[in-house]
Amino acid sequence: MMASKSAEPLASWNDGASKAAISDFVARVTRRGGPEFVPAEARIAVFDNDGTLWCEKPMPVELGFILEQMATVARGDPSLAEQQPWKAAKDRDYAWLGTAVDKHYHGDDSDAKVLLGGILKSFAGMTMETYQEEAGKYLHDTDHPILHRRFTDCSYRPMIELLRYLESHGFSTFIVSGGDRDFMRLITRQVYGIPGERVVGSSAALSYQANDRCGVLVYQAVPDVFDDGPVKPVRIWSRIGRRPILAFGNSNGDLQMLQFTGGGDRLAMRLLLHHDDKEREFAYTSGAERVLQEASAKGWTVVSMRDDWKRMFGRASGPQRRVSGPRPVGGERRVNESEVHFT
Repeated sequence: MMASKSAEPLASWNDGASKAAISDFVARVTRRGGPEFVPAEARIAVFDNDGTLWCEKPMPVELGFILEQMATVARGDPSLAEQQPWKAAKDRDYAWLGTAVDKHYHGDDSDAKVLLGGILKSFAGMTMETYQEEAGKYLHDTDHPILHRRFTDCSYRPMIELLRYLESHGFSTFIVSGGDRDFMRLITRQVYGIPGERVVGSSAALSYQANDRCGVLVYQAVPDVFDDGPVKPVRIWSRIGRRPILAFGNSNGDLQMLQFTGGGDRLAMRLLLHHDDKEREFAYTSGAERVLQEASAKGWTVVSMRDDWKRMFGRASGPQRRVSGPRPVGGERRVNESEVHFT
């Protein structure tokens, strides 16, 4: 659900360097006649999804849905039950799955390739309509295992305000994510106000099959594109046809997208979300070490969830609840397996 309009733009943002930098950038590129003016058709803003627009811990939302499908496949084929990644899905071994994602962002795709193979096999032969029905049920009926809110309520309210703020100044906003394109398209209009045609993401290959009605699209056990890292700039160009002048990400997988932003002498803004709020969400830097280092070296805007945001989630009312579970004193929050119950 989109945040309601407020008389004050960026109302959930604290006054500070990050909010001031955003306001200053927008003013400079929209000041007609000014030296840094950018015409509206070139005001392209791109946003990562997982960990940038909504919560990605203890694992990306999409992965929970994938686990359910893989577990179903494993139950129907005992020969897969002791093979990864079906074993992890069947045993709810979230540590193995989380490690596979972390290893990917550190440049090691050995487990990610195993996981991708399982995903492709688990969805092969499923029609687009069946996928949409099953994924839609999961998104709207399942609670986050630790934050205890619907997944569709785990979007970041300040980020939704930023989307509306940019659009009110003539920007076109796009999601450019490593997440599955068709999974995101189910909820991006409802949650972020971004229509599905402005979602650029990963995908499995599809084929058309004729029937006695209007034909169907069917998923194949073959990858189409994995929209992450250096693939993101390529996909931005192929799908949008322009370099963005603003990009917002949170992980090493967003580094090349941020580097690609701007181009030539055109003013650009590169923003990085720092997950440092262990009270209202999670605190972690794993998978973002390289991009944080480059942001520091090049003076990109690093947004602190703890210091820059008054509020965290889109539909919250009243005081924001703290996340449940143990937290080591002075350290990052650790997620216990007993807290994780994807149903």
